[in-house]
Amino acid sequence: MNKTIPVLAAMLLSSQIVLSATDARPQPDSNKVALTPPMGWNSYDAYGDAVLESDVVANASYMKEKLLPHGWQYVVVDYRWYDPKPWKNNAAGSRGHVLTLDEYGRVVPATNRFPSAIDGKGFKPLADQVHAMGLKFGIHIMRGIPRQAVAANTPVEGTSFRAADAVTTNGWCRWNADMWGVDASKPAGQAYYDSLLRLYASWGVDYVKVDDLSHPYSALEIDAVRKAIDKCGRPMVFSTSPGETPVDQAKDIAAKANMWRVSADFWDKWKSLDHAFDLAAKWQDVGGPGHWPDYDMIPFGRIGIRCVGKDRQTNFSHDEQLTLMSLWAIGPSPLMLGGNLTDNDEWAHSVITNDEVLAVNQDKLGKPGSRVSQSNKIEVWSRELADGSKAVGLFNRGDTAAPVSVTWNELKFSGPQTVRDIWQHKDLGKQADGFSAEIPSHGCMLLKVSPDK
Repeated sequence: MNKTIPVLAAMLLSSQIVLSATDARPQPDSNKVALTPPMGWNSYDAYGDAVLESDVVANASYMKEKLLPHGWQYVVVDYRWYDPKPWKNNAAGSRGHVLTLDEYGRVVPATNRFPSAIDGKGFKPLADQVHAMGLKFGIHIMRGIPRQAVAANTPVEGTSFRAADAVTTNGWCRWNADMWGVDASKPAGQAYYDSLLRLYASWGVDYVKVDDLSHPYSALEIDAVRKAIDKCGRPMVFSTSPGETPVDQAKDIAAKANMWRVSADFWDKWKSLDHAFDLAAKWQDVGGPGHWPDYDMIPFGRIGIRCVGKDRQTNFSHDEQLTLMSLWAIGPSPLMLGGNLTDNDEWAHSVITNDEVLAVNQDKLGKPGSRVSQSNKIEVWSRELADGSKAVGLFNRGDTAAPVSVTWNELKFSGPQTVRDIWQHKDLGKQADGFSAEIPSHGCMLLKVSPDK
């Protein structure tokens, strides 16, 4: 039976443990997930901390019908699904707000929002429904242990430990009052994370996004979550957020997480997308099969229904949407849609189902892209593909249309090359020395350049 436990209201100063690391190309993860960047839908951009089971099912049904054939598969319930009254709360939670916990101090779905979770079933019925659609199921959690659990000193499932043995009141989240930190240096701290991941495995979770891990960097708790996933008996994608993840922790995060945020929360503002180029360049040598820098969710279509800002269609222009998808493809970054899929119009649907663009993102070679050239607001990116060709992005970050050029010598090609416009599905023929095009403001052209045979 689920129990609601009284709330501890206290607040202490935090400290943060940081371990140093050096950049390195990672090796594929032992649980064999995310060998290409995960593709799916996340509830946050549309629904914030107030998503309902009916919202999740509607978006999963859309994905099954319209997106699964194009490779989209993860359905992720984001942020504070354990709060029974999020609409009477602020977006980051309120200290003293009563949350839904089980007898072991673990958050469980609020049944007034997720009715299939009644009688202690947790997310298993919803996960089963998603799996029956041929999709995979994920959840978001906050780093740490609920303050309510610490107040009641609940037992840690499967052990003689109690919540007080696992907690640290240093390192709590600065913007969310739900949790204290977990002291992952203690056996009780590891045992608590082990109990969480056993629970999620029993529900059928395929993807777990752990918030408040990447910035500031929580090395010990990242390690604890990694160990807990490896012991839980079920392969899961391990995603950390939010960023910016410190680049000097590249070796550590690539060894432990399947995806990690390179940015703070990313929204539908050109300033954020413009900055994404420079963030991507910082991480351009790190990604590979099983481990991907994450440029954050894609705020296309209808967003803000119960979230940040007003209920709106994305503020990104059509050109900006093509630019985003092209950069995310070449990076490559995981592709996690944030808009309410059932409200997609024909344009939005066409952008996220362009199979040639998605093939660049999902290329089986798994080699990261890189910035080839940069001059003021004009730049060129490329990514080596498994068939020997390269995906090439011509980007104009400026405010007026401008020519953008690339030479075959810059791509380490010699002789004529065959060029294809990927967005337009159009062959552009053989080009002798390079390629140039007029690119609109905030726009791009995504090419496939293949050696002439």
